[in-house]
Amino acid sequence: MKGELDDVEQFDFIIVGAGPAGLFAALELSRAGKKVVLFDKGSPISARKCPIKTGASKTCAHCKPCAIICGWGGAGAHSDGKLTLTPEFGGNLERSVGREGLLDLIAEVDRIFVQFGADSPVYEPDPVFAADVIRRGRSAGLQVIPARIRHMGTDRAKQVLQSFFEELGTSCEVKTRTEVQSVLVEQGRAVGVLLADGTRVAAPAVLLAPGREGAPWMERIASDLGLSVDSLPVDIGVRVEIPDEIANDLTEQFYEVKAIFDAPTFDDRVRTFCMCPHGEVVTEYQSDSGLVIVNGHSNRDRKTQNTNFAILVSTEFTQPFRDPNGYGGAIARLANMLGGTVLVQRLGDLKAGRRSTAGRIERGLVRPTLKQAEPGDLSFALPYRHLTDIMEMLTALSAIMPGIDGPHTLLYGVEVKFYSLRLALDRGLQTSVKGLYAAGDGAGVTRGLVQASASGLVAARDFLDRERQAS
Repeated sequence: MKGELDDVEQFDFIIVGAGPAGLFAALELSRAGKKVVLFDKGSPISARKCPIKTGASKTCAHCKPCAIICGWGGAGAHSDGKLTLTPEFGGNLERSVGREGLLDLIAEVDRIFVQFGADSPVYEPDPVFAADVIRRGRSAGLQVIPARIRHMGTDRAKQVLQSFFEELGTSCEVKTRTEVQSVLVEQGRAVGVLLADGTRVAAPAVLLAPGREGAPWMERIASDLGLSVDSLPVDIGVRVEIPDEIANDLTEQFYEVKAIFDAPTFDDRVRTFCMCPHGEVVTEYQSDSGLVIVNGHSNRDRKTQNTNFAILVSTEFTQPFRDPNGYGGAIARLANMLGGTVLVQRLGDLKAGRRSTAGRIERGLVRPTLKQAEPGDLSFALPYRHLTDIMEMLTALSAIMPGIDGPHTLLYGVEVKFYSLRLALDRGLQTSVKGLYAAGDGAGVTRGLVQASASGLVAARDFLDRERQAS
């Protein structure tokens, strides 16, 4: 293999995935003068346009890859654009760098985002108000976690990522619309990658940062290389849509309300995720599996009259089962089978044991922002255990958001968060293969923009430190 790589272009570092982990690693390495190449199977940020958003299609066009979750900036490019400036949630990076190290990295990531144009306000609740919300939540069994949140918005996030592109496009080699097939390893050390078109690219170090959408790809690479892994839970649930007035008191102060709940019937861990004030519900197409799932966005400059967020049940599995992503995909496939796309149901209809119809949705008090969702019955797709957990969570949330448990609340399903198996990594995020690093959500290290970005810095700095020590 070594001889085969001698006649190809040599780089100091190869990055697979142009999400936040890949971008921050590329930024760190290119500023250190390293020759870096960055691959992503998606499009540049300027070309990432969903046919639904442009009016070219009324329903999901099943683009391969999906412009919403693939391409420059990763899924974060079309996310709510929230920077969570707290170590309490967002990943497992603290295990590698410690509490103080993580706090320093979060502050640094925030400064870099601001340098690239993320000049949005930081939300932090008034301590007295937060204490009252926490108290009310506890009375219902909820753990409410305050956080500092910088909200860029989906629209402004694209501008920030374009600024990243303009700098990195001149300091490193950027290859979008280019798929990596496999990692090349010789004598236990990474020596490059093989592209889908058969091209070999050489480097003494490779960073795998494919994001959540790349979790199946990451699992295949881990299996091919025999990397040590731990199975992660899969998060399955629904996206809730309510009128702004139900959540305004909270979102004006917290912006992102993080609540964790141990559902009493099955003792499952349930949580809120990705709250989008004045936002819209959207679809995502998982091109590898052919699934259409639901998510939420919130623009900074274009607002709706609704707020949406996810309620997710973290499903743990015991041995010998090792396919949580396959399990989540099977549930999403049931919903797609029933409606051809994402389902939507009024909470009152779900409680009454009947499917929602277009007429019932139209008579409701909440106007759906995802017009393409098919009215239906989520109980045909979600397991009874998950539905019970979700209903109990909604009842508990009424302690801090009165009215959310009412009949007109809309539930979209299903929402699934696919995570790769958690790779066994050292403190510098290097795998058991020398020179092979893994970072971000796709490696099971993080679950959000800020810690994913920070993980890219950790991997890049570990490479630079090892290089200095060897010289």
